[in-house]
Amino acid sequence: MTGPPPARPGTERDDAVVITQSLDEPELFAGLYDRHAPDIHRYAARRLGEGAADDITAETFLIAFRTRDRYDTSHRLARPWLYGIAANLIGKHRRSEVRALKALARTGHDPVAASWSDRSDDRIAVQAPLAGALATLSPGDRHVLLLVAWADLGYQEVADALRIPLGTVRSRLNRARRKVREALSTDPTFVSAEQELTPSWTK
Repeated sequence: MTGPPPARPGTERDDAVVITQSLDEPELFAGLYDRHAPDIHRYAARRLGEGAADDITAETFLIAFRTRDRYDTSHRLARPWLYGIAANLIGKHRRSEVRALKALARTGHDPVAASWSDRSDDRIAVQAPLAGALATLSPGDRHVLLLVAWADLGYQEVADALRIPLGTVRSRLNRARRKVREALSTDPTFVSAEQELTPSWTK
C-alpha cells in the first residue's frame, strides 16, 4: 500500500476551488483554515510541543495565504502543500526538536515533549524510547517518517509536500524505519513504540 484511501468525492475538489475563489474573495480562504488547521496544529505539537505549534500553524496559513496565487490547482487536495509549508517551518527548529527528543529519551519527561502525550505513565513509557530513536535520524529522514506516520500522508503526498522524488521518499522511509527498529529492538516497549509510527491507513 502506498497511501491512504482516496478522499470522498468533493473533498479534494473543494480545496482547489476555495484557493482559486479566494484570489477574488480573500475571506473564503478561512474555509481552508477551518478544514486543515486542527490537523496541522496536531502534527506540529507532536513535533515541537503545544507552544511552538500555535506559531507554526499561524505562520503556515499566513504563508499559504500569501502564496496562494502560485498554488497548482491540478492538486485538488491542499494537505500536502500545507504540510510541506509546516515541515519547512518545523525544520528551522530542528535543534530544539532534537534537544527535546533527547531529553525525553533520557529522563522520560521534558517541559516541551510532555505536551506530546496524554500524560499517562504507559504513554510516556512508550514515547521515551521512541524519542531517542527519532533523535538519531537525519532531518530529512525524520520529516518523511513522521509525515507518513503522524500526518497520515501517502508516499506521493509526502513527495509533493517536500518536493522530492517518490523514490527518495521510499528510500528515506525505509532507512528511517530500519534505524528506528534497530534502536528499539532491545527495548521491552518495542512493539508499542513501533505502533506509534504506523499510519492509520495501514491499520
